[in-house]
Amino acid sequence: MAARGVGLLTRLPTCARRSQVLRPTHRLLSCPGTVAADARREEQSSGSAETGSEDRTRKTRFSEVQKERREQAQRTILILCPNKISEKKFLKYLSQHGSINNHFFFESFGLYAVVEFCQKESVASLQNVTRTPSMGTEAAIPFRSRFFNLKLKNPSNQTSEQSCIPCSNQLPPSSKKLFELLCDAESIDDQLNTLLKEFQLTEENTKLRHLTCSLIEDIAAAYFPDCAVRPFGSSVNGFGKLGCDLDMFLDLDEIGKFSTHKTSGNFLMEFQVKNVPSERIATQKILSVIGECLDHFGPGCVGVQKILNARCPLVRFSHQASGFQCDLTTNNRIALKSSELLYIYGALDSRVRALVFSIRCWARAHSLTSSVPGAWITNFSLTMMVIFFLQTRSPPILPTLDYLKTLADAEDKCIIEGHNCTFIGDLNGIKPSRNTETLEILLKEFFEYFGNFAFNKNSINIRQGREQNKPEPSPLHIQNPFETSLNISKNVSHSQLQKFVDLARESAWILHQEDKAHSSPPSNQPWGLAALLLPSVAKSMSHAKKKRKKPASERIKNLLESIKSSSTENSTNTNGKRTVSTQA
Repeated sequence: MAARGVGLLTRLPTCARRSQVLRPTHRLLSCPGTVAADARREEQSSGSAETGSEDRTRKTRFSEVQKERREQAQRTILILCPNKISEKKFLKYLSQHGSINNHFFFESFGLYAVVEFCQKESVASLQNVTRTPSMGTEAAIPFRSRFFNLKLKNPSNQTSEQSCIPCSNQLPPSSKKLFELLCDAESIDDQLNTLLKEFQLTEENTKLRHLTCSLIEDIAAAYFPDCAVRPFGSSVNGFGKLGCDLDMFLDLDEIGKFSTHKTSGNFLMEFQVKNVPSERIATQKILSVIGECLDHFGPGCVGVQKILNARCPLVRFSHQASGFQCDLTTNNRIALKSSELLYIYGALDSRVRALVFSIRCWARAHSLTSSVPGAWITNFSLTMMVIFFLQTRSPPILPTLDYLKTLADAEDKCIIEGHNCTFIGDLNGIKPSRNTETLEILLKEFFEYFGNFAFNKNSINIRQGREQNKPEPSPLHIQNPFETSLNISKNVSHSQLQKFVDLARESAWILHQEDKAHSSPPSNQPWGLAALLLPSVAKSMSHAKKKRKKPASERIKNLLESIKSSSTENSTNTNGKRTVSTQA
């Protein structure tokens, strides 16, 4: 299922102020102390925290979150339901097998239910009374999964009790709806928090992602009984948006692990195994077999592609029920460690995720990023740029990776394939920033910082949080935080980088012009972040370039310098919202 991202906001009607938006009702029950309960608390406090304020709530380790999510997924089932169904009778029927912790419905090629039992044994109880369907002229491949198909013996009996079942939304808002919400916001800070709230993964979507990995794990376990299929990337790092792909890796490290306390005497027992020339060949063979299983036996897995000769071999497929586009790799531990690092950065300060989501949305609106591989800047690169920028503030909003390494204890020590991936895992051991800059200032300063960044000679390095000389001639150099010899933005062309710089300068100029006006935004015109998403901004500047001898970006750079010069002499604050920053 293709996700509806935010494209170019063209020909949209002027937005009405204070419009009311109805959100879907969710059936989500959660016990205190669970991930679901923590997520609900975060949603309730999202956007309401004071800038730079210290959050004294205990923050959960990444590993603890992932462990609990996996346990939840193992006692959860996915059911394709009839369109006409009584929710009350449906839950009563399932409750015969055990208490239900929570459930929700969603639509994707039909009506689906995700049901989490309180005990894992309830799943086995339901499987024991489930039959393999009769396919008539076709033959069914029997497979005991946690993906079920519910049919009604007598549909007419439930028609009278059937009511409209509320479905959880699994997609981001349309361009029109987002535009209206942004225009209805009270301030630019409110706009960024609104965009975050609308685009971030919901509790239901997160549960569905972990369940999908768990269902794939059931298939892989036929060959590797002690394996785990773990999600990584945007699905778990806190920066994923509704509709993003699901990256997962097959973790085989627990298979055959040596336990000293189980040995006795002078004997050492080992498994008989097949040997292959290299780790890469082993990976290719394993993924080839798993790909075949998904294609032939995996319920709901369609469009399976085995891309085994890539730098990182993978199996790509669509999980039809959840609507996720999935990439499966094996033993990709560095990627999981990168996910943990981003999770920590996103959890340290409420401004981080709001700024990253808005910059990514801005980049996508102007075609700076793309879902198709090419010479474009990636979302990961943009996230690294935001983190680096926040490390350069005075005082810094985010610590450097080297500093996080100094806080690590023996439990945190991590060496993967010779790369030092050590950093503190306990968020509670990191002091919060004393920086109190608003999101409006940070958005403005981000565009100005990178609109004037010396990309021709400097690289971006979040390990040290300062500019360094580029080790190679690539247009954009962003050091991989763990595999430090790699440039994560090596694919970016000079023309795409220049486009980013031009748009950054133009966006900074627009925000400075709005701030210079010192007036409330008109109700019939886009303003703030909404104005930055309009393609007419970039296009009009592009057309103006052709008519002027001096490039538009240089002209805007000069205008920005004059605006900042005057603002240094006379800094103004209106209603506590519109503040002109004088920081370089």
